[in-house]
Amino acid sequence: LFDDNAQDFHIGLDDSADDLVIGKGSALGTTANIVIDENGHVTKPLQPCFLGRIGSDQSISATSATTLTIDTERFDQNADFNTGTYTFTAPVTGRYMFSAFASYNALTAGTYVSLFIETSNATYHAVGDVSGNSFNSQSITIVADMDTNDTALLKNETQGDSSYTARGGTATFFSGCLLA
Repeated sequence: LFDDNAQDFHIGLDDSADDLVIGKGSALGTTANIVIDENGHVTKPLQPCFLGRIGSDQSISATSATTLTIDTERFDQNADFNTGTYTFTAPVTGRYMFSAFASYNALTAGTYVSLFIETSNATYHAVGDVSGNSFNSQSITIVADMDTNDTALLKNETQGDSSYTARGGTATFFSGCLLA
């Protein structure tokens, strides 16, 4: 036990799971920050990490940037993703990896579609041509620098096509995690 006026920390062995636990609080069994199992696997239960998707098809009727409605979570390890605003908020300053995949249908041939991750510090684009096919998909992965309370969200845009659909279910998703 490391006793401080503002906060206590502990290191201990959880015999029920054979885990070495480093955590916040005055006793084992309170908040676990780092867990090392008997095989040496290290997990961080409070590490920011999320995966969300569009719950159902999203009709898009604009040629301007449209926020994709990532309203269904598969997981949100540290509760940093808001399904009401479709936004991730960084709890700490660091480098975050974001990945997204979007599927569209009813696009007009000869236009382009742009999938992008917009953060407080920068916007990252993946642009593709809809080469004569009404179905299109795109992906993007980026490591972005973020400060505490910076945000990230997923958007798309087309040139010349004002009515199409971002496919829901597992066809369009957005994920992110703190790397360093």
